[in-house]
Amino acid sequence: MGTHLALLAAAMCSTLVQAQAIETAKTPIGDIQLQFGLPANPAEERRIYDEMDFQRATQGYIWAIPFVAMAQWKDAHLHQIGAAELETVLYEKFADKQGILTANLTTPYLITFGNLAKGPVVLEMPIGSTAGMVMDFWQRPMTDLGQAGPDQGKGGKYLLVGPGQKAPETSEYRVVQVRTNNFFAGVRVLDPGADKIAAARQAFRFYPYAQRGNPPVQLSRNVDGKHWSQVQPRGLAYWERFNEYMQQEPVEERDRMMTAMLAPLGLEKGKPFQPGEREKKLLTDGALMGELMSMNISYAKRFPDAYYRPDAKWAYVIMFDPGQETAHYSQLDERTDYFYEAVTAAAGMISTTPGVGSAYLGAYKDKHDHWFDGSKTYRLRVPPNPPAKNFWSLTVYDTYNRVQLDNPTQTADISSRKQALKKNADGSVDLYVGPKAPAGWEQNWIETLPGKAWFAYFRFYGPTEGYFQRTYVLPDFEEITQ
Repeated sequence: MGTHLALLAAAMCSTLVQAQAIETAKTPIGDIQLQFGLPANPAEERRIYDEMDFQRATQGYIWAIPFVAMAQWKDAHLHQIGAAELETVLYEKFADKQGILTANLTTPYLITFGNLAKGPVVLEMPIGSTAGMVMDFWQRPMTDLGQAGPDQGKGGKYLLVGPGQKAPETSEYRVVQVRTNNFFAGVRVLDPGADKIAAARQAFRFYPYAQRGNPPVQLSRNVDGKHWSQVQPRGLAYWERFNEYMQQEPVEERDRMMTAMLAPLGLEKGKPFQPGEREKKLLTDGALMGELMSMNISYAKRFPDAYYRPDAKWAYVIMFDPGQETAHYSQLDERTDYFYEAVTAAAGMISTTPGVGSAYLGAYKDKHDHWFDGSKTYRLRVPPNPPAKNFWSLTVYDTYNRVQLDNPTQTADISSRKQALKKNADGSVDLYVGPKAPAGWEQNWIETLPGKAWFAYFRFYGPTEGYFQRTYVLPDFEEITQ
């Protein structure tokens, strides 16, 4: 026993000497002064807390991306465009869509927002060629609408019911339980023509369930040249928008750890957001680093099987289940990948049924692994017979803001529907993206802006077997000299 006690005493003495001998800890934020292996003074304690809260703000930014995009769009709907809740807005022209993350420029949108805390809402779908969804504010689709939805384009009534609300017994409506109080609902009008837009606009209706016996007239408006944006704001404004709408929503079990991390920074449900100078700086710095990380996740994808083919730079735009869950974790990086650069998701956007829904590929670099430079000209040769039952389109976006390039031509999209599209003798199509059109190819050209990077989406509407089997080879963009 004596020997054991002596060894124990020696070990404790050795440990104490080691602890006293450690003067600094070398960390990624620099040397931290220690005493007995502990932070040596209150200044070092504060420094560690600052780093901890900065890291939490950074990860909190990434976590909140889909929510803040919805919150910002609803705020723009109400205050920048001037629409009411449940009033639809038509986004049809190039300028109308300038505020939307990676908007589809080929078809018009009809979109509205509501708040189910005020009670259930009836949604009436038009008969005809539309496609869309109802989403909660985490951008999880609650139901698809139109051709890819349960109404299958035949029209009908849906009843949207909020968290904690009990749906009435009814056979008249398709009941949809929405997981947040605030919701987004929108459709694309797939068939061209002013008459088709007008018909959809009249029949795409929203009203409180309490007014079902005498529904009000459906309000709808145009953007009318208003400057607006649903892109997540930067800096402290990001957190201000998040807090405003977070206060209106239940906290789900999956999010409780993250809300716990943000509470020391002043973001806590049921309490006013009144950050001091320290918290403002940490939140602003966290938003900056969080965006850089999100940008990296989105534009330099590292997911397994992220690329359409091993011989090309085209990546799958959607790398997650729209419900955002797997068997073992919530898809944080996967949803960040998409919702940093885009907005809205639906089951129809990841359809694996040939000829149904749509499919998206993104190009962020040229064939030599360089970012796209707005001062240079690139060619994309679209081989014959693209695997798209309906049509295909190429759209170019501003990499920094993730919206369509606001160029002098006010054109950032080319689709196979374009009547003047110039084709090669073999049926392939050469598309050009650059600051100046190659002579004779003006109809196949999208203008870029020197000093701005860009990225592109190639969309297949009604993707067919060649896309799913990856037998259709879509080449990379190649830089050309003029």
